[in-house]
Amino acid sequence: MTTQPPRYIIIGGVAGGATAAARIRRLTEKAEIILIEKGAHISYANCGLPYYIGGVIADRDRLFVQTPESFGRRFNIDVRTLSEVIAIDPSSRQVTVRTADGSQYVESYDKLLLSPGASPVVPPLPGIDSEGIFTLRNVADTDRIKSYMTDHDVKRAVIVGGGFIGLEMAENLMHAGAQVAVVEMANQVMAPIDYSMASLVHEHLQQQGVQLYLEQAVDAFSRHDGSLTVHFKSGVSLQTDMVLISIGVRAETRLAQAAGIRLGEMRGIWVDDYLQTSVPDVYAVGDAIEFPHPLTGKPWLNFLAGPANRQARIVADNMVMGNKVKYEGSIGTSIAKVFDLTVASTGLPAKRLKMMDIPYLSATIHSGAHAGYYPGSLQMDIKITFSPTDGRLYGAQIVGYDGVDKRIDQYALAIKQGATVADLTRLEHAYAPPFSSAKDPVAITGYVAGNILSGKMSPLYWRELRDAALTGVTLVDVRTSDEYALGTIDGAVNIPLDDLRERMDEIPTGRPVWLFCGIGLRGYLASNILKDNGYTEVRNLIGGLKTYRAATARIAPPVGFAAAGDSASSTETASAEKAVVRIDACGIQCPGPILRLKQAIDTLAPGDRLEVTATDAAFPRDAEAWCHTTGHRFLGRRAEGGVYTALIEKSTACAVESARSLPTGQGKTLILFSDDLDKTLATFVLANGAAATGQKVSIFFTFWGLNAIKKAHKPKVSKDLFGRMFSWMLPSDSTRLALSKMNMMGIGARMMRHIMTRKGVDSLESLRQQAIDNGVEFIACQMSMDVMGVKREELLDHVTVGGVATYMERAERANVNLFI
Repeated sequence: MTTQPPRYIIIGGVAGGATAAARIRRLTEKAEIILIEKGAHISYANCGLPYYIGGVIADRDRLFVQTPESFGRRFNIDVRTLSEVIAIDPSSRQVTVRTADGSQYVESYDKLLLSPGASPVVPPLPGIDSEGIFTLRNVADTDRIKSYMTDHDVKRAVIVGGGFIGLEMAENLMHAGAQVAVVEMANQVMAPIDYSMASLVHEHLQQQGVQLYLEQAVDAFSRHDGSLTVHFKSGVSLQTDMVLISIGVRAETRLAQAAGIRLGEMRGIWVDDYLQTSVPDVYAVGDAIEFPHPLTGKPWLNFLAGPANRQARIVADNMVMGNKVKYEGSIGTSIAKVFDLTVASTGLPAKRLKMMDIPYLSATIHSGAHAGYYPGSLQMDIKITFSPTDGRLYGAQIVGYDGVDKRIDQYALAIKQGATVADLTRLEHAYAPPFSSAKDPVAITGYVAGNILSGKMSPLYWRELRDAALTGVTLVDVRTSDEYALGTIDGAVNIPLDDLRERMDEIPTGRPVWLFCGIGLRGYLASNILKDNGYTEVRNLIGGLKTYRAATARIAPPVGFAAAGDSASSTETASAEKAVVRIDACGIQCPGPILRLKQAIDTLAPGDRLEVTATDAAFPRDAEAWCHTTGHRFLGRRAEGGVYTALIEKSTACAVESARSLPTGQGKTLILFSDDLDKTLATFVLANGAAATGQKVSIFFTFWGLNAIKKAHKPKVSKDLFGRMFSWMLPSDSTRLALSKMNMMGIGARMMRHIMTRKGVDSLESLRQQAIDNGVEFIACQMSMDVMGVKREELLDHVTVGGVATYMERAERANVNLFI
């Protein structure tokens, strides 16, 4: 009697399905394998699609690992493309298939594998079906985008969504010659990483010319005369030639759900440890399944190709040999190229740990990818999260240029093995100057985390410093005096590390001492000195000023798309007649590049030009600040491949001398003490009028004036009893402000706003936005915020927080000071 060979049907022929089919064949020649794919292609390089659109990958055929014909012949598999399974009947072990011509037929199976993947999320917005609006998920999408770009002169493109695919497309569309704007509803791009790390990506995107619209939601699309318009809920609109929707994907579970297959908490296909669904002999892999996270035990959806391929191999073994191999789960290890940067993440970032109420600590370092003395050492920024009790590693994030991939893989392996931060110091790294340092950055994060765990270093995190009232704290900047002169944190005193022992008497012993430096190392050394000399409350800013500045920096307001051909190089081309001295400060940590700059400029003659290259991303900003302070001429900057270049011209001795005393009479300052609607309107009218004449305008909001700059939709913040009482009694935002006269329980204010609308007068909120767009500086009084319990998160993002010294510094430069 002849035994019928087992029949395996696989639904979905991309990463998971094709891999499983090939593995089943390698395990047995005595099986019938049918691979059913609704698209025209199988086993293609999904992650390579953006690079083909941008022209980085020129040959379309290189996207295909196998054709249906070659794959079927090599593995003796019945490959059926342009065929869609529209129903599964588990009781009869049959599937119904619909072909491209609309006909249907039924196939039976012994075991069935579901690999349906995920589909792009497309919001039901007005105009979403307009020509020129695309999603990117497969080859067909790619061909449509490529064809549209060929047939239309795409000079501007808007990408809705700042995730991995969105940013890869931003780079590739710019590579193809388009100007790009990225619109993201959240306050950061790259959702898998923490804000402090994403802020480094924000800085790089802006350096590359990408227009960033964060915390902006798209409301509608419209098309007129061949041009698309993207409308935001805020009222902003962008004209563009093309739109890419990249706001995420959704697990494709409709087929499974219709068949009565169980879905999980996250609405993905539920599978057990063997990747079998709730129905016997039906398995599932890839984007459509949910599986417990190895660190939390909670189910989650993981849309990554690596885990899908591993699942496919495991499920093939279990389908052929019985359920013997368990899947351990994925921790979400991902990596992306964003222009010159590489951004990678694995495990759980701080924001997810906080969301799940899991106690954690974090450590951030800024280190060279290889030995600093070997040419081309580029900076790498790393943040790890770990348990405060046993040091178990929870997650890692890296933003850098070189060697990011090998480090994130080491962290991923360590996390999956249950390693602690101490285990990071035991990893044995291959070392030679072109590849690493004797102390690899991975090991350094372990040392820093170990110091935090043991109590040798008490961490101060950037949010704590940003939100703190510093009245009871001594804030010490331990950088050099030259670095301090380029800018510091408000309220800090400068005691350089090397002078600390001699100047210790300047630091009170009876109050907390908070230390900071450029990247955290000198602050740590200073904390050791102070702690050993009797200071008990000493904390060091984790990640130093680099992390703090990046995380608290205001995103430059986008100015819209420039007309084609209007863009210019950000660095002035050196005149052929001018002497140019070139200094290489790459691989040198702050303050090294600035010191090199200072030393070199002293040797030049007036009019000579100095070009300094560095791998510190903050260097161009520091160089510009140094020029403003010293009177030398800052000509411009550029960034390429993680190397930052500043061009400076040496000024005459007279110009340098005149820069030592800052000029006055070049600005306007206003103090808004009131929250009366009429007085607030007057403030913004005056500010906009002054700003329109090119004047530098600053508004200092104190006490009741803070109500004019509160967000309409505020995040939940923790307040004491008095802070909550102030919240109850004060206007929640600018729309609740009352008139100073004739308010009549709010009727007067509403009448005023109505009349303003009828007369075509801009509303208070419009005037305020105009002030922001005109570059008016908003400064919130720290003392007033502390007294009234107002938190920084409640105020507009444009606002900076300062004290009296900040206001006085602005006032001294101004020729008009108004108190309202």
